[in-house]
Amino acid sequence: MKNLRKNSRRSFVKKSALATGVVLANPFFSEAMVNSSSEKKLKISVIGCGGRGSGAAVQALKADKNVELVSMADAFRDRIDKSLKGIIDSFEGQKNINVKEKNKFVGFDAYKKAIDKSDVVILATPPGFRPYHFEYAIKNNKHVFMEKPLATDPAGVRKVLESAKVAKQKKLNVVVGLQRHYQTKYLEFKKLVDSGKIGKIIGGQVYWNDGGVWTNKRKPNQTELEYQMRNWYYFNWLCGDHILEQHIHNIDVANWFIGEYPVSAQGMGGRQVRNGKEHGEIYDHHFVEFTYPSGAVISSQCRHIRGCMNRVDEAFQGTKGSLEIGRGIIKDLDGNINFKYPRRMDPNPYQVEHDKLFSSIRSGGVISDTENGAKSTLAAILGRMATYTGKKLTFDQVMKSKQKLVPENMNWDSTPPTLPDSNGYYEIPTPGKTKFI
Repeated sequence: MKNLRKNSRRSFVKKSALATGVVLANPFFSEAMVNSSSEKKLKISVIGCGGRGSGAAVQALKADKNVELVSMADAFRDRIDKSLKGIIDSFEGQKNINVKEKNKFVGFDAYKKAIDKSDVVILATPPGFRPYHFEYAIKNNKHVFMEKPLATDPAGVRKVLESAKVAKQKKLNVVVGLQRHYQTKYLEFKKLVDSGKIGKIIGGQVYWNDGGVWTNKRKPNQTELEYQMRNWYYFNWLCGDHILEQHIHNIDVANWFIGEYPVSAQGMGGRQVRNGKEHGEIYDHHFVEFTYPSGAVISSQCRHIRGCMNRVDEAFQGTKGSLEIGRGIIKDLDGNINFKYPRRMDPNPYQVEHDKLFSSIRSGGVISDTENGAKSTLAAILGRMATYTGKKLTFDQVMKSKQKLVPENMNWDSTPPTLPDSNGYYEIPTPGKTKFI
């Protein structure tokens, strides 16, 4: 929150170029444009009040001077209260935070009540719920910012893609939190790659190797469902494993720079260090080899183990040279550096996402990130399924997979889709044993 205060406020107020006749001719268009008036105060709702939802709310409030945070929803009331306090503390003398007590919604169906109050929706719950929340938001004509990934299973990806079609028909803006697409450095390197600076990409390496994230241990009298919801990162129906929840960023960059999605994947992974009861059922390392239709091969590795080499980065080799985005350099085939990205303070891409979103809403434009977000989500799921099963799988196989991890119409009496054994441990996917569904 403190860092977010440093971001300069930006305001985008542009006149709509739509003629009345065009609006009347297209009912989908007119519904969306109700939310795009250059003068209207845009009401914001936050669904999912953890750190990312709170940060996104602050960035949305900074992106446009004529917005108002009006409602919040989460499975837990304490998370709403903590989030709202943090958002308020990020501003001084601002009056665009107006979340009344009656507009703090708690529970599994809380998202509907919050979405109904808004023009623009921030979706930042654990990703297992994203397909349902997105579907409801688009059905009710809301512009959306949603965090990655967009689902945790192929069934969820298919649902998101169906909603994406409706969003396009309605000309609703949807920004997905794959923020490298809004980061100056990546955009400039993408232009250089597209101009042929390194030739055709034939290979590369993408990394998310670090020490891992938080755990929330079980508390007395918690139900199994509440425990898993509080410790959501370690359960696949909620998180999808860190190859999906974090490493999607790097896999997405590979897809973006190559201009394709992988046709197949094979790999390996497991739990070597992070194997306590509180670590649920996910792996602590994955290594995947993605093959693309063009023949390019990307080596993908992610690891959550402390005391090891840390690297979050992407590198590519082409027919004329190579690129390392982290170091910001391009080399020719002889290893000579022929371009180096200048050291400078670029805009915060997390803020730019919201600046672009609200600018587009105000001007009557359309940003449509959903299809790419869904397909990069599926690519990361493909990698997870390959490491879990030990099989070579194709993108098309996974797109048609019958795997559905997230139950519909959940409530606090629902049984989680995965349960511990009598000793409190969860079944771990095992290559050669775990089946592709």
